[in-house]
Amino acid sequence: MVCFRLFPVPGSGLVLVCLVLGAVQSYALELNLTDSGKATCLYAKWQMNFTVRYETTNKTYKTVTISDRGTVTYNGSICGDDQNGPKIAVQFGPGFSWIANFSKAASTYSIDSISFSYNTGDNTTFPDAEDKGIITVDELLAIKIPLNDLFRCNSLSTLEKNDVVQNYWDVLVQAFVQNGTVSTNEFLCDKDKTSTVAPTIHTTVPSPTTTPTPKEKPEAGTYSVNNGNDTCLLATMGLQLNITQDKVASVININPNTTHSTGSCRSHTALLRLNSSTIKYLDFVFAVKNENRFYLKEVNISMYLVNGSVFSIANNNLSYWDAPLGSSYMCNKEQTVSVSGAFQINTFDLRVQPFNVTQGKYSTAQECSLDDDTILIPIIVGAGLSGLIIVIVIAYVIGRRKSYAGYQTL
Repeated sequence: MVCFRLFPVPGSGLVLVCLVLGAVQSYALELNLTDSGKATCLYAKWQMNFTVRYETTNKTYKTVTISDRGTVTYNGSICGDDQNGPKIAVQFGPGFSWIANFSKAASTYSIDSISFSYNTGDNTTFPDAEDKGIITVDELLAIKIPLNDLFRCNSLSTLEKNDVVQNYWDVLVQAFVQNGTVSTNEFLCDKDKTSTVAPTIHTTVPSPTTTPTPKEKPEAGTYSVNNGNDTCLLATMGLQLNITQDKVASVININPNTTHSTGSCRSHTALLRLNSSTIKYLDFVFAVKNENRFYLKEVNISMYLVNGSVFSIANNNLSYWDAPLGSSYMCNKEQTVSVSGAFQINTFDLRVQPFNVTQGKYSTAQECSLDDDTILIPIIVGAGLSGLIIVIVIAYVIGRRKSYAGYQTL
């Protein structure tokens, strides 16, 4: 363990920081924040690391883990006052920072939010990033803890948002420390409470053979992505998610009225990201092939289920919605995108154009084979002619039999 004392934080006294480096690649931190009277006002000890997915200059995606970058500072950490709540502020390189905010109610205090910023302009961590700059991810937590209790969470906690996965474990924290002494009363996180308890068997869970009740056709929504002032991606579709988790199947219709779209457009890739109060992200990644066609290459999803768990799946080896560049892809009938054995997407009234959008309008559409009715015309005509021939033959046979029946031998 390496401990060092920082310069006084204005209004907060001295800060004693201990950085523990273990075998696991992570930031292992311990913070004892004191007030002007040198009494502890906030104590925290925790481990964390971050995984970031980013687009490269080669139009592919890479994932990098951010941990143990060396010198850590805590400028901006405060005990809090009548106007501002306590705050832990950590810096671990130019453009890399982490902030946790706290607040207090009558009998509880809360971990309100966490903010993580990373710098894709750092060539050591992101040497081939397509976009350079500082990106910030904010997470609202609202974890309530009784006043004068020490919050403990040894279990791994994961936050996922906007291509960033934040991992935390071995967490100890107490804000609003009373009388300068960290409490011996511990308030455990939910995962720690259940980690040593045998799982409860719920008799209401459907059996593996249970199939979800079919839902009505989802409402189609229109989504777009802008590049500056111009629309660079258009999509219209009704979306129905089919999820299987722990042998339980469920069908979820996406409501376009509460779903928001963001994304990005590049010369050879395009991203449409949908999110809502329950969907952290649903990504549709398009790519160009053979310089003259586009297709759906990748789908990623992370969302909250009704039981409180997080469902996450990714597949970057798909091949759907193939159409020429400069056109759109259309499929009005129900179509299924199979992302994995546990996750499929049913689309309805689909039309999408991820490249070469002009004046914010769709170009001529290439229809899917399900919508192509031209092959039915010769089939219908042939069937009609065959039926007519059969009727004529039957009528002829019946007529001949009646004619023979009218003659008698003399």
